[in-house]
Amino acid sequence: MTEISSDIIRGYNDTMILFLLLKGPSYGYEISKQIRNLTDGKYIIKETTLYSAFTRMEKNGYVESFSQISEDTGKRRTYYRITTHGMEYYRQKRDEWVLTKEVIEKFITKENENGSC
Repeated sequence: MTEISSDIIRGYNDTMILFLLLKGPSYGYEISKQIRNLTDGKYIIKETTLYSAFTRMEKNGYVESFSQISEDTGKRRTYYRITTHGMEYYRQKRDEWVLTKEVIEKFITKENENGSC
């Protein structure tokens, strides 16, 4: 199975995280598990990448964090929720992706016109 290079997807980590937070507040491990599941294991976000993204997005005002006791474990967890500014940023990144995909698909083919590749 081919995995997605972290270099390729790096610019869209925030978009994926914000998408998941549109459904409601969540915490790091749950977010990483959802990314792994939604991509059928083709992309596994590293813990350092995930928490760097949370820190960056909180600094930029896209998410806010809060502590809460987990109902499952009784332990205190840091949860994140998307802000109004984060929703705007998500929409911008979503629209950017549509355009990016349209442009890149012009250069990606299984076969070129001569049948080689």
